[in-house]
Amino acid sequence: MKVIPMLVLLLMISGGLTASQAQAPPPRSAFVHLFEWTWDDVAQECEDFLGPAGYAAVQVSPPQEHAVLADRPWYERYQPVSYRLTSRSGDRAAFAAMVARCKAVGVDLYVDAVINHMSSQEQGTGTDGTQFSHFEYPGLFNADDFHHCGRYGNDDIRNYQDRWEVQNCELLNLPDLRTETDRVRDTIGAYLNDLVSLGVAGFRIDASKHMPAGDIMAILNRVSGNPYIFQEVIDQGGEPITAREYFPNGDVTEFKYSRDLSRMFFEGKLAWLRGQHAFGEGWAFMPGHRAVVFIDNHDNQRGHGGGGHILTHKDSTRYMLANVFMLAWPYGYPKVMSSYAFEDDGQGPPTREDGSVRPVHDGAALNCFGDAWQCEHRWPAIAAMARFRNVTAPAYFVSHWWSNGENQIAFGRGDRGFVAINHENQPLDQTLSTGLPPGVYCDVINGAATATECTGPAVSVAPDGTARISVPPMQALALHVEARRP
Repeated sequence: MKVIPMLVLLLMISGGLTASQAQAPPPRSAFVHLFEWTWDDVAQECEDFLGPAGYAAVQVSPPQEHAVLADRPWYERYQPVSYRLTSRSGDRAAFAAMVARCKAVGVDLYVDAVINHMSSQEQGTGTDGTQFSHFEYPGLFNADDFHHCGRYGNDDIRNYQDRWEVQNCELLNLPDLRTETDRVRDTIGAYLNDLVSLGVAGFRIDASKHMPAGDIMAILNRVSGNPYIFQEVIDQGGEPITAREYFPNGDVTEFKYSRDLSRMFFEGKLAWLRGQHAFGEGWAFMPGHRAVVFIDNHDNQRGHGGGGHILTHKDSTRYMLANVFMLAWPYGYPKVMSSYAFEDDGQGPPTREDGSVRPVHDGAALNCFGDAWQCEHRWPAIAAMARFRNVTAPAYFVSHWWSNGENQIAFGRGDRGFVAINHENQPLDQTLSTGLPPGVYCDVINGAATATECTGPAVSVAPDGTARISVPPMQALALHVEARRP
């Protein structure tokens, strides 16, 4: 089944859904990337946390057989050897079980589909035993199925201002598939159909900029059903290939969102986020209903794929506040990154002594928040804001904006919710108009609402919708109508 929360939101805006219809239950409107998790761990996380927390979907690492590289870096997952479902995350049976278990608790499964290229290695053996060479993949592709541009004595891309070169030469020695041919399209289409048959609900199309948009459409036309599609297109301006070309195929990653929001937290002012132009389309981003947004992803948190000075889990509280903003702000389909600690940009996932991936769930123990798995999606503020986004989805607009002109901001989501972010070293203490119905609300970031009380701070909203909003330095507050005390 295709799940596109942005479509639900657009229907609300246009009047196609009433608020009461949209709340039963609220739409799930944010997803998580469990980067390099095993299939067994993903399945358990769907059941234990993602489903109950209200996340819409989980993006997993590429599931196909991949090359085995020295020191086992993360990017070996992006070097296909065959389309058999045996990777270091698990085998086909474990993958199928994961999809079914996640779907059973309302969490869709998005696969990172690596279909632009194969492995950069001259030869080797894959995770399912396939022996291959650079242009020969038994039973799958041979030399005739790849581009050979040969402009510089090798096939690598050198000039990103040359559209033909970007889409026909090799990205970092990765042999570039001739996606314009029926044979290649049929083979890739069969792989994606296999995943759909197992219940996969959507695909992230890796390296989409390196394939003409029409080639991707021709491949997707071979895929059964109506899976959700979002495409990795790094478009930060100044190149001939643009994100807009890929809209007919589905949604597209908006890398400028990550870059510019990080810049505001590092060196700008949060007040600028709704200054002369509101953050989003007002900042020359793509239309919100086409954008997949994130604070960081597995590439740019390592300085790759658009790179720049990007907020990551290493920025701790500041990173948390940025995620609070992303999940509260009505633009795009937000993806929460769930990563692991790393010291160098190629470092692979946490492993046991035998080289196997260290489990996140180890019996009754949960290996989160330490020196390995970071589990940002479980950080209390981020998880609370995933629910906030669902509850406030019927009011997909900003209301009751306030700022101190610097780095203290607050805004409402109609009569559904209100958030305040204090990115300063002094308290925020103001009487503000919230837009909420009168009553006592639990601050869901710093506590929760039980059947009878708030486990953390409570805020009283007066009959005129105003409330005294107090937020300590470098913290945030969030209120919504499902956390109002009886």
